[in-house]
Amino acid sequence: MESPIESYLKTIHREISELRDGKPYSTIPAMANVDPDNFGICLTTVDGYMYEVGDTREEFTIQSISKPFTYGLALSDLGMEAVDAKVDVEPSGDTFNEISLAPGSGRPSNAMINAGALTATSLIRTRGGNTRFKRILSTYSQFAGRQLGVDEEIFRSELEHGHRNRALAYLLRSFDIIEDDPTPVIEDYFRQCSVMVNCMDLSVMAATLANSGRNPLTGVEVMDLLAVERVLSVMTTCGMYDDAGSWISTVGMPAKSGVAGGTIAVLPGQVGLAIYSPPLDEHGSSVRGMATSQRLSRDMELHFVRAARAGKSAIRATYDILAAPSGIRRTDEAMDVLRDHGHQARVIELNGDLLFAGTESMVRELSGLDDDVDFVILDLRRVDEVADVSLRLLGDARENLAEVGCDLVLIDGEGTLAETFKDVDRPVPTFDTRTGAVEWCENELITRYGGDLLLPSKVEVSQCPALSPLSDEDVAALTLRMEDRSYEKGHVVRRVGQAFGGVYFILSGKIVTSAPGPSGERLKLTTLSAGMTFGELALGSDDRQETTVKALEDVHVKVLTAQAIRTIEKEDPPLAVELWKALTRDAYTRVDLYLRETAVRIRD
Repeated sequence: MESPIESYLKTIHREISELRDGKPYSTIPAMANVDPDNFGICLTTVDGYMYEVGDTREEFTIQSISKPFTYGLALSDLGMEAVDAKVDVEPSGDTFNEISLAPGSGRPSNAMINAGALTATSLIRTRGGNTRFKRILSTYSQFAGRQLGVDEEIFRSELEHGHRNRALAYLLRSFDIIEDDPTPVIEDYFRQCSVMVNCMDLSVMAATLANSGRNPLTGVEVMDLLAVERVLSVMTTCGMYDDAGSWISTVGMPAKSGVAGGTIAVLPGQVGLAIYSPPLDEHGSSVRGMATSQRLSRDMELHFVRAARAGKSAIRATYDILAAPSGIRRTDEAMDVLRDHGHQARVIELNGDLLFAGTESMVRELSGLDDDVDFVILDLRRVDEVADVSLRLLGDARENLAEVGCDLVLIDGEGTLAETFKDVDRPVPTFDTRTGAVEWCENELITRYGGDLLLPSKVEVSQCPALSPLSDEDVAALTLRMEDRSYEKGHVVRRVGQAFGGVYFILSGKIVTSAPGPSGERLKLTTLSAGMTFGELALGSDDRQETTVKALEDVHVKVLTAQAIRTIEKEDPPLAVELWKALTRDAYTRVDLYLRETAVRIRD
């Protein structure tokens, strides 16, 4: 199944591709010959999952997107105080190449404009035999998760035509902001701007910032948290130059653009976004990059005001219903069907807030299900807040599941998603408990894969699974010794503490067993229906009933009383031995079901 997020990205890529505004950057001649139709979008989560559409493998130069990473390296090397003495953190309100220096000191307004970026580059020192630029390139490569390189042609073109940057560097030297010969600084700055990346690289670099400086693909901590915090703060207020106010209002994520057409945006704790499209607007930012960022922020609720909490996977656990059976005792034939097909019904337990990151982890899990899965149970009992984007994506996911023949089932006692699915083509089965949802899926699987096997509403004693090992003669002999009883709906058939009263064979109707919980509440254990038995497990508890048995509807049973069993043991020992063998076999099956469901209940 295709992820709803992938489908959404394809849709906005197709729509935004129609934008024809802007022109590619031409001040550097070597950059002028680029295809204006190139357009890629890449989204990388903080756990390393990547979504991509379009020209995400097309390489281009990093340009000004290099600035926050060099700035972060300087902060890591020298600390806040030393760097702040050379470059401020205030928005300039000017374009990227303006002379925005403080009167008197000559300190650049921030590290995102060219004057501040030149200053940041000058602060990187040779270390461990590695030159300034080798260290810069190594940092970029660690952020990207692969070795990057330089486009020498563009570097030479920058050297030849970058007169304004050269002038800025000498002006900075006159204020002693750049303390040494500015020429090597200029060359290294042009080299860092000429590093080749693609949209995927930038997305991973942004996700590394989102992940507190740890690359989500390699696990390498590239930058310490204090430096990341400062970098993202300056990107928020200054990363988009004289368009920063509009950007933070409409997109609401720390960001940086480059004149080669790249744009990155960071949602801390959740995701890194990268867009590549060469045509630029009057601020030097990609036209399609701006449009894509605004659309994603609005539709996916990525604005930091909406998505302020750290994004964690919303998935608490995932398993098939074989690991958490309903507790209903089935016929041997039905149990065979469930053993063969139980893996085709999956339970996904969700918890926390379903904001973008949590929803992304959920739809990724849904999209990655095996093709033979017939039912997905979403357990929403521990979900708190549900964002609108989550409701939309879940609605899309449900449609995608239906297209591949998979039904969505909900455990949603509070009706969290009721509004989302009220107008769908067929009702979404919704239950208050996991046991109810699992029971429904079990019944559907038995009906679907059992052939002529039906879920009987009425049986004869001879059809009860507990007696299946016995011969017809033995079953007939036992039946003659049984009492016929009926109970109305709501009647308590057995209570906790009562002495062993016999083995009850249900011929029609349903009963429910329950036991006292740790806080005195009643805990439902199992639902039993036609063909199933109860009462015999008291023999393993000092002949005392440990559960309460109540009729869920009108119930008809046959009872092999305790007195009848004692009589059989005395008068027909071979029959008694066969009876106990059959009951022991059935009890082991029941206990196995109890243990598996109990394991899940403990996790609850």
